[in-house]
This record gives sequence, C-alpha cells and structure tokens, in this order.
Amino acid sequence: AFLAKPSSQQNNLANGSTTVVLDNEVFDQGADFNVSNYTFTAPVTGKYFLSALVYFNNVDTAANYLQINLQTSNRPHYAIIDPGGLSSDPVYWTLGYAGISEMDAGDTAYVQIQVGSGGAAQTDITASTEFSGYLVC
Repeated sequence: AFLAKPSSQQNNLANGSTTVVLDNEVFDQGADFNVSNYTFTAPVTGKYFLSALVYFNNVDTAANYLQINLQTSNRPHYAIIDPGGLSSDPVYWTLGYAGISEMDAGDTAYVQIQVGSGGAAQTDITASTEFSGYLVC
C-alpha cells in the first residue's frame, strides 16, 4: 500500500503530456513507490486498486481537453473533461480515476496529465494531488 503526493505545486502546464511529480510519500508499506521517478512498481502479480486524484488551479477553458492518464505497464486508464463548455476559467477543478488494474510483478504505474491543444499554459497541479494503491488479491 502506498500514498504519494507532490511536495509543491506544478505550475503552467503546457499542451501535451506532463508527468505528475509525486515526490512525497505519506506512507509506503512495501517500499514500492519511487519518489525519484514518481512510479509504483508492483512487488507481486495480482490485482491492484489504483487511485489518482488531481487537484488543478486555473484551468483554461480554451484547452480542448484535460485528461488524467494513469499509466500502467499493461494499459492506460483515463479520466477526461472538456473545459470548453464553461463560461470562465475555473479557479479550482478536481479530476480523478479509481479502479482495479491487473499487474505482474515488476509492472509499473504512474500519473500523467494531458492538456489538449489550445489555450494558455496556465493550469497548475496543486500539492493536494494524490496517487495511491494497494494489492487487492
């Protein structure tokens, strides 16, 4: 089981993919989360519950989309929004993904943010963001 958070805010995300800097372990029961590359490595083969909750500031409504990519060795997991329907740039926004992923021993998982084309590089990832997981079976 692990829970990792950023130690500081990531500011002004550009269009494209950005790996979320999760360099602060709240707990890491099996020492399987690496704070230098922000990656969880499965210690044994099994089904893992993984959760990513990303808190944003200053989301730009001109961006085509904002997406969480919880990347695992076997497949990515997504959550996506289109902020274009909002009347103004939201100061706060939360986007999350939670689910079970099949992982073999040595498989990895990490969190990326994808900002679609359009808009200014103004969206921030706050230090309230979390990535957690545990072995289910």
